[in-house]
Amino acid sequence: MSKSELKPVAVFEQFAKINQIPRPSKREEKMIAYLKEWGESRGLDTQVDETGNVIIRKPATKGMENRKTVILQSHMDMVCDKLVDVEFNFDTDPIKTYVDGEWLTAEGTTLGADDGIGCAMELALLDSSDIEHGPIECVFTRDEETGLTGAEGMKAGFMTGDYLINLDSEDEGEIFVSCAGGRNTTATFHFQKEDAPQGLFFMRAQLKGLVGGHSGDDINKQRANAIKLLGRFLYQEMQRYEGIRLAQFNSGKMHNAIPRDGMFVIGVPHDVKENVKADWNVFAAQVEEEFCVTDTQMVWAMESTDAEPVIESTVARNFVYALQAVDNGIYAICQDPALNGMVETSSNIASIETADTEIKIVSSQRSNVMSNLDNMCATIGACFLLAGAEVKHSDGYPAWKMRSGSELQRIVRESYVKLFGKEPVVRGIHAGLECGLFSERYPNLDMVSFGPTLRYVHTPDERLHIPTVQMVWDHLLDVLRQIPEK
Repeated sequence: MSKSELKPVAVFEQFAKINQIPRPSKREEKMIAYLKEWGESRGLDTQVDETGNVIIRKPATKGMENRKTVILQSHMDMVCDKLVDVEFNFDTDPIKTYVDGEWLTAEGTTLGADDGIGCAMELALLDSSDIEHGPIECVFTRDEETGLTGAEGMKAGFMTGDYLINLDSEDEGEIFVSCAGGRNTTATFHFQKEDAPQGLFFMRAQLKGLVGGHSGDDINKQRANAIKLLGRFLYQEMQRYEGIRLAQFNSGKMHNAIPRDGMFVIGVPHDVKENVKADWNVFAAQVEEEFCVTDTQMVWAMESTDAEPVIESTVARNFVYALQAVDNGIYAICQDPALNGMVETSSNIASIETADTEIKIVSSQRSNVMSNLDNMCATIGACFLLAGAEVKHSDGYPAWKMRSGSELQRIVRESYVKLFGKEPVVRGIHAGLECGLFSERYPNLDMVSFGPTLRYVHTPDERLHIPTVQMVWDHLLDVLRQIPEK
């Protein structure tokens, strides 16, 4: 299959245009301008709110004027990640895509199908002249990936529809009716750099090639976390040998991704340097065996490097001990049988950055039960507080509770059965959807979320399953035809 053969043609044409536009989270100005000009040039009611969210309204087709209004919603920003050896500027360069069998992917970067493919479906619908539908409002929110601040900043009344279909899900055949709330915890260790003691041999260790993934939707897949693995090795070596000094620790880029690579620089006494190298090789083999199912392409490297100033020993020790101790992964499973064993509460250590006088650790907590979210944040915070760090929690975003007796859920489910001859999976998701924030501002809004199949989102391996785009498009258009009158 070539890119010219991708179907539905209208959707993939819009997606190709979107991927020419730089749209990193918090820097979506070019995409906002594109959408505004796009809607206005077609004579459609187009508005941009003070936060930067865009809404484009399209009247009903003939004979469907009395149908309830449907809001279609996706986010315009994308996670920007790339392979470490790829030269790419997300502020200027277009995403380069290619077809790999039944999958569309990108050359060494994230694809942007999360959620560019949702935006493309909205634009294809707005641009159509032969699709039946009632009144529709197409909403494009900004900055979903780094805190849902677009949805957070949207004021009540910007949207006026009766139903909302969020197009930001990643498994065709699954209809999402609930999502987790989330919050970030940032721990900062402050220190003064010191000249390294005499007699230390400096080593730079690097781990890369992990699968990574979305820290909510992929947390149940038990994938390796680069930060936890590197911290675990440092803890082990500090227990075995005296005099090890930490100079750097850097890993991860985004608050909502499982870190897939990382590095540290340490100085070790000359008489144990060969022991540390041997320990590294043994540790690598042990970890590869532990993750032989989920992470099969790990790359481990340790080499000598130049001496450099080191972090105060007490701070470095407490930092490493905290990394060993801090909770990471699944904390609780949903008790509601309707949610079918979904993860309820989790935490992910997402990134670490060493600067001249501080080490900053960002972690992400999620839960479908807000009191348990508070507890998870407190648990992570307490670990770092005990280690002497300064701890701050973000405001976060709320969970979206499942709506009993939802009319939209019924319409979407019945349409799916009619089209594909099988029942869809109706479930919640352990990730943040903007539906949680919408449910606060628009408590009477009936919502669902669905979309085509994506894999390895938030990583350079992100890929879109091409056949499912046609399935979701057909499903969406049939749902629009089934919307009842007001």
